[in-house]
Amino acid sequence: MKNWLILATSLALIGLIALPVSVTAQQKTVKACEDEWRANKADNQAKGITEKAYVAQCRGGSSATAPGPSSSPPPPATAAAPASGKTASACRAEWRANKDAYQAGGVTEKAYVDKCRAGESVAVPTTPSAPAASAPPASAPPAASPAASGKTAKACEGEWRANKAAYQAAGVTEKAYVEKCRAGETVALPTPPPPAPTATAPPRPPSAPAPAPSQPATRSTAKPSPPVATSTPTGAGQFASEAEAKSRCPADIVVWVNLKSKIYHFAGYKNYGTTEHGAYMCEKQATGDGFSASKNEKRPGT
Repeated sequence: MKNWLILATSLALIGLIALPVSVTAQQKTVKACEDEWRANKADNQAKGITEKAYVAQCRGGSSATAPGPSSSPPPPATAAAPASGKTASACRAEWRANKDAYQAGGVTEKAYVDKCRAGESVAVPTTPSAPAASAPPASAPPAASPAASGKTAKACEGEWRANKAAYQAAGVTEKAYVEKCRAGETVALPTPPPPAPTATAPPRPPSAPAPAPSQPATRSTAKPSPPVATSTPTGAGQFASEAEAKSRCPADIVVWVNLKSKIYHFAGYKNYGTTEHGAYMCEKQATGDGFSASKNEKRPGT
């Protein structure tokens, strides 16, 4: 009897030990089976085992569907690594932290999340470095302008206006000067041309006797008497000698202006070159300066 009890107990223990693995497997939940499939997602997909089929077999206690060691050669180094266990939210955060770089490399958020959750490592695409600026050819002349001067536009405008007349005479506009000034270029002040030599007035000759009062003024064909002006002309377009005036206005008539009366006289008349305060001028210049022709004299050529 004792032997039978021992035998029965032993058989019961052996039976418990030999229970099929499928009995315990049936205790797995759907989530546990899904986690198992996802832990080896890449390998299961490569073998054509869908998640749904795996869960059905896992819950049914079948171990045949679990991916076993493959007889095929080991995958290359680029094959997906085991699942990382990261959540979709964590993978999205990683992608968004380097959004610009991944977009530039053509890696979409969805593709990154799939690989991240599968345990694959997605390297951040390297931004191509900008090509170095090519050196100028050896034959190219060096840059004419130095470094920027740091001057303000207002300061440069003030410099130009301080020498406005000289720059305008040389054809340097304010805008062009300011651009060069701010760029650090030195704009040399144009050198004004030397003033025209002024002829020294000849000594005043003894005055000729005045004509009789009853004799009307007639146009004389004799050579005009030399000027008797005692002061050197200082106004623009005024000359001390007739020759100098003619050289300055070859296409115009030379007249003698009385600086006090503001009347000018034509060659051949007694007041031409004989008034005390006067100068030779081109007729157009004299008219423009406000001088009027003598009413008692006729303009040559009329």
